[in-house]
Amino acid sequence: MGTVIPRKLGDGSTRYQAQLLIKRSGKIVHREGRTFERKQAASAWLEKRETELAKPGALERLKEQDPPLAMVIDRYVDESIKEIGRTKAQVLRAIKSYDIANKNCSKIGSEDIVAFANQLVAKVTPQTVANYLSHLGAVFAIARPAWGYPLDQSAMKDAFVVTNRLGVSSKSRERDRRPTLDELDKVMEHFGARLKRRPSSVPMQTIIAFAIFSTRRQEEITRIGWIDLDTEGSRVLVRDMKNPGEKIGNDVWCDLPAQALQIILSMPKTCDEIFPFSTDAIGAAFTRAGQFLEIDDLHFHDLRHDGVSRLFEIGLNIPRVASVSGHRSWTSLKRYTHLRQTGDKYAGWKWLPVVTVTKHLSPVERRKIATRSPAGIATTDSLPGELQALKSRRRGTTISNK
Repeated sequence: MGTVIPRKLGDGSTRYQAQLLIKRSGKIVHREGRTFERKQAASAWLEKRETELAKPGALERLKEQDPPLAMVIDRYVDESIKEIGRTKAQVLRAIKSYDIANKNCSKIGSEDIVAFANQLVAKVTPQTVANYLSHLGAVFAIARPAWGYPLDQSAMKDAFVVTNRLGVSSKSRERDRRPTLDELDKVMEHFGARLKRRPSSVPMQTIIAFAIFSTRRQEEITRIGWIDLDTEGSRVLVRDMKNPGEKIGNDVWCDLPAQALQIILSMPKTCDEIFPFSTDAIGAAFTRAGQFLEIDDLHFHDLRHDGVSRLFEIGLNIPRVASVSGHRSWTSLKRYTHLRQTGDKYAGWKWLPVVTVTKHLSPVERRKIATRSPAGIATTDSLPGELQALKSRRRGTTISNK
């Protein structure tokens, strides 16, 4: 007997899980399922599978199955109700191109996994090898208890120990690279010139500045929608925020420093997303700029590192920094505290007025930007001259327009 069950995902879309259950003498003798994007596809698969298993001897042959690892990976991907992240999906697809994927489950031991890791380390870093083994380990963890496939989970655990001790796999190295103001000047000038030549190109100056002041990751920036913005509360809902345990459905409200809010409110509302650009385009543009300008080893993610460290440098405590960055614990946050100075590195930064166009905003909106100070982060020096004047008038002071 089969059923099709709709499942809501964290992004609001619906998947349809086809579940097949076969009983004999009141006992369940077989159970399996697959997930589809369309209900019609789920129903068609269910009908076909019921017909196949109704043939004489089909269930008996099924119990004796010892499929190759590639087939188990496919089933893992197909039947996972939780949406599999892009990186994990790419890794699992890549594993299927290696020799180990052609081996039957019962034939895979720790030595085969170690051999696979040695093949990988010839092409990628030990940190990436560890990532591959981690995602493959998820398949090993459920293959036997869920489907009865003879994949030995202890073999995977042994392989983890061996590859780690041999240095074939290792934990990710913690980066402490931060861009200097001189490096950022070169990058911003480069993208400013590009925007003049090609006005339709991605406004990298704006995205770079927002990444620094908001401390948001590249993928998070491109996912933020206008519906996720709470202007009155100076915060934004970051959907599917990365964390070690769960990503899909992990939606977190994060405070917006005044500069980040200012950048958002300067963006035109042309579509649902505030920054309607692809991560591939942003990443490729930033990488090419670094190579062209001969800036050594600077990644887009280093902007987040710099932004979080800046919050500590201007005197914020751990809870207030975490309210902006979205970190859950001091353990994960402490790696960003490579302090170089005290005070605001970006006070009076010449590029903030360049990336924010406030003339089209109403006086009320301008006043909101000028007076709002979420998490105590806004400073008069960090706002454009017009907004500085607004803020200063509220304090009963004046600013000379020099």
